[in-house]
Amino acid sequence: MHEQIVLASASPRRKDLLEQIGLKFQVIPSNAKEQLLPDETPEAHVIRLSIDKASEVANRPEVAGRWFIGSDTIVLCNRQILGKPADKQHAAEMLRLLSGREHRVLSGYAILDRKTGEQRAEAVSTAVRFRELTEVEIARYIASGEPADKAGAYAIQGLGVCFVAGIEGSYTNVVGLPLCRLTLALKELGVPLPI
Repeated sequence: MHEQIVLASASPRRKDLLEQIGLKFQVIPSNAKEQLLPDETPEAHVIRLSIDKASEVANRPEVAGRWFIGSDTIVLCNRQILGKPADKQHAAEMLRLLSGREHRVLSGYAILDRKTGEQRAEAVSTAVRFRELTEVEIARYIASGEPADKAGAYAIQGLGVCFVAGIEGSYTNVVGLPLCRLTLALKELGVPLPI
């Protein structure tokens, strides 16, 4: 019954990850506003946005479904939150900052059960280490178009993997959804899963 689960995200990466585990669901992108609140920790930020995204879609009376999944991903480097780059220059600045350094990828997720009112929400952190990047590599990568809509201006599941020297934690978390934690939370809420 795929109508029961709704992914409140326009992200093709999140859609792919849920399909990878055999979940049947529908995609309804959320219109929730994405902004950082004053004095909000990065963890609180991704959890709040995940809840906001799932709630915004769940509160639409015309939308059918029981379980609503929202998610948000940010990159943290040198105490800076890196979201999606505004333009090519911004993407280059982000990649220079990440070059030769370790950063954290934080993905929040929220699952709202419209029938029971229960919810699960959590932030999961993964450490990612980049090798040193050359200006030519940065320029070529930006020219590929891949950094455009990615937090931190890179995609570990694409060409950006060539920059990743190491990772500690959940790989799928860096892609956009911590599947191990998410599937446990779905099971707790009684969602029928393939495994």
